[in-house]
Amino acid sequence: MNEILQSVPFAVVLLVIGFVFLVKGADAFVEGCSSVAKRFHVPTLIIGMTIVAMGTSLPETAVSITASISGNNALAVSNAVGSNIFNLMVVVGVCAVLTPLAVQVGILKRDFPLSIACAILLLILGAIDMTLGHVDGVVFIVLFAFFILYMIRSARNAGNGAEGEEDELLAEAEEMPVMSVPKSLIYIVAGGVAIALGSDWVVDGATTVASAMGISQTLIGLTVVAFGTSLPELATSIVAAKKKEVDMALGNVIGSNIFNILMVLGIASAVSPVAFLTENVIDIVILIIFSAIVWVLAWTKKELNRKEGILMLILYAAYVVYICIR
Repeated sequence: MNEILQSVPFAVVLLVIGFVFLVKGADAFVEGCSSVAKRFHVPTLIIGMTIVAMGTSLPETAVSITASISGNNALAVSNAVGSNIFNLMVVVGVCAVLTPLAVQVGILKRDFPLSIACAILLLILGAIDMTLGHVDGVVFIVLFAFFILYMIRSARNAGNGAEGEEDELLAEAEEMPVMSVPKSLIYIVAGGVAIALGSDWVVDGATTVASAMGISQTLIGLTVVAFGTSLPELATSIVAAKKKEVDMALGNVIGSNIFNILMVLGIASAVSPVAFLTENVIDIVILIIFSAIVWVLAWTKKELNRKEGILMLILYAAYVVYICIR
């Protein structure tokens, strides 16, 4: 009993430190890469659509890859799926509660259907033989490359009138500082090391907590790990909501959710096959249902209001209760 009590607090501390390393490491890595790209005169458009866009999914990617390599496959899938559910229902829900959330037509006609299609594809490939293999990972990565190219093309065609997530990614890329090459390299290396260490500690901490408390890795992945890796999105969205600057909030979340499936699970399964559990299948079905519900709510008045935000938070709370008792 004493060993359990000693191991759990240490594992929780490891989790917290791991999350801090993941978030700060991802920021440093993105800033370093963006600065190097600017030094070599890579267009801001390309930087925004690739480096900056992928930066928000770096924590999930690192955790899922580490979990996959170390054989903690339940954590790999549940982290990505749990982050998507949290992003959609909590991050967007909180924004809608704080201030009405305008929804752009492009998000409704393009991004939302694509995110649902990605979740359905994940469900099909994973449920076929209850494994995401190397080939499945390559399929996801190829689709992800096409998605990035499509985003670049859309932003280029729109020019200065770029809308939605592309517009915000361009703004973020322009705000990235231009540092000297040695300083940029230090940022990249330090960020990469922090991400590697952070993901390792998060996986170790989550696994220890799960085994010590007699709960599944899937539950830990869907709750604690998903919440931790989604903290940057939540914090950013709350600040934006308070400033009444949430026009891009839904677009950012949907884009992040597409990245989490195609990039995170694509890379993780390409590196090492990821086993699927029955719980993973159920959670992906719930993700699809939640996505469809929010899509319908957003279609009605081309916005998400406070009542709808509260409904989304209630649905997420009900989901958390369900995964805790199943």
